[in-house]
Amino acid sequence: MPWLCRSECINISLSMEIIRVKPSNINELLTMSRKTFDESFGHLNKPENMDFYMDKAFTVEKLFSELLNPFTEFYFLKINAVHIGYLKLNTHQAQSDLNDNLSLEIERIYIDSKFQGSGFGAALIDQAKKRCKDLRLSYLWLGVWEKNKDAIRFYQRHKFEIFSSHPFIFGDEVQTDLLMRCNLDD
Repeated sequence: MPWLCRSECINISLSMEIIRVKPSNINELLTMSRKTFDESFGHLNKPENMDFYMDKAFTVEKLFSELLNPFTEFYFLKINAVHIGYLKLNTHQAQSDLNDNLSLEIERIYIDSKFQGSGFGAALIDQAKKRCKDLRLSYLWLGVWEKNKDAIRFYQRHKFEIFSSHPFIFGDEVQTDLLMRCNLDD
């Protein structure tokens, strides 16, 4: 099956796998987190704000504590044994905002820039929907930067609707995240 990547067309058989991240994968998670966050937002923000945020959010200590949190789950998306993306899900008190026991938060969903637009993000959304159903929760929700129009359209294609917003402190700026929700009974 051919897959179209931004840089080239690859016409080989790809083996896709979504696996739970373990504490022993901390260095791979750290590398993937920093790389994909920088690819997604580095060109849109001041370098000092990027550095400040990444040095707070993406450290071995911070990620390790999140991996050990019983209300947080991380998943790698692998293609032919290479990590190309990841997903972070939160329930209960691990949620960044709502803390609704009927919901599952997608806090992070990132795909390596070389593979964006190839359908792999949809695989992570499907994983989140599956976990939400497995946990017998009613809906998924997430926050997305209001200036990230491509991501907003992506989520809308996957039945997420804007229901609110909240401020997101990013270095010396206050940005606005749109809150989007996807009901699983739809």
